[in-house]
Amino acid sequence: MSVNSTNSDKDLSTNTETPAPKKSVIREWLDAALFAIVAATLIRIFFFEAFTIPSGSMEGTMLVNDYLFVSKMAYGARIPMTPLAIPLVHNTLPLVGGKSYSEAVHWNYHRLPGFGHVERNDVVVFNFPAGDTVITEMADDDYYRVCRSSSRAEVWANYNIITRPVDKEENYIKRCVAMPGDVLEIKDARVYINGVPGKLYPHSKLNYRVRTTGMNDAPQVDGQLEQIDQNIYNLENCQVDMVKKAPNVASVEVMKYPAHYAPIYPGDWVFPHDTVNFKWNRDNFGPMTVPKEGVTVTLNPQNIALYRRIIRNYEGNTLEERDGKFIINAKEANTYTFKMDYYWMMGDNRHNSLDSRYWGFVPQDHIVGKAWFVWLSYGKDGIRWKRLLRGIHSLE
Repeated sequence: MSVNSTNSDKDLSTNTETPAPKKSVIREWLDAALFAIVAATLIRIFFFEAFTIPSGSMEGTMLVNDYLFVSKMAYGARIPMTPLAIPLVHNTLPLVGGKSYSEAVHWNYHRLPGFGHVERNDVVVFNFPAGDTVITEMADDDYYRVCRSSSRAEVWANYNIITRPVDKEENYIKRCVAMPGDVLEIKDARVYINGVPGKLYPHSKLNYRVRTTGMNDAPQVDGQLEQIDQNIYNLENCQVDMVKKAPNVASVEVMKYPAHYAPIYPGDWVFPHDTVNFKWNRDNFGPMTVPKEGVTVTLNPQNIALYRRIIRNYEGNTLEERDGKFIINAKEANTYTFKMDYYWMMGDNRHNSLDSRYWGFVPQDHIVGKAWFVWLSYGKDGIRWKRLLRGIHSLE
């Protein structure tokens, strides 16, 4: 007996779906490039970033053409304040020039939790506080220093001036020598913190006058010394005793400005650039207390120069000065309470460093990260193999 079925001839394997088209090689490359850019941007913002040492202000700890990684996690990653920007570019478009960012959107300062906080003697990367205003033709110089050397009217008449948000100011690297609340003083080129001499590092440098027993002779020592003028040498701390013991050396003394001497040339004035009330210079400075969040100071005509930029520029208040009185946010005030912590940064090459002595405090929201390790280094003789993959503290 046979049974007929109307479905017996149906092909159950038939599939009418159209297979997805294969990506072109160009599309695959574009997808891979986009993924790489996004990943690199996130790493750069939240984890670590590569930097290059451009000048000798941190010699001999850090050398020109040291390539290093800076940890964003050490102090906590700072959320971008200017989020609309070309990825992997700081503030200037490569090749063509011009801004690499838009200021149409601005986010307030926020920082993620980190492994720790800035500590005294850390080597820190930060945004240059005086870099909020820039002379495009002299981008490596300090706009305010140039204005003091000539005049603001002359600068604005002859140069192109731009402003930058905090996170797009130039990156600087220095050593944090004083913390919020510390009393800083420099006496005869030696830093004192809260009355105690600051830590000396073997490779930190000062300029010395070296007198020899023969006319214009060089000190008879092993190795080469950095000579910057006749009888003037830029010596590391570890070289000083060696030079003093050289058989043809009569004397070695630090080149320093005397106490209470204010340089005549405005370009050499130190912070707070008030030579009437502050007879300070690079080698004899303070005593002065570094501002700390929540601390209140009394304002008067003698000390206002210390706090003007903090009140106006860094903490976003209006400040007017009338007949010795201070109007902050349209209200008369004789005190001010700091909203942020501040730090005092100095280069290890103390006589060849434009640092906090010249432009003042570094606000907390300017901190970028902690110098981590050198991954590449080269000089006039090629790669400096002994510096590769060395941590910063091992190079001090």
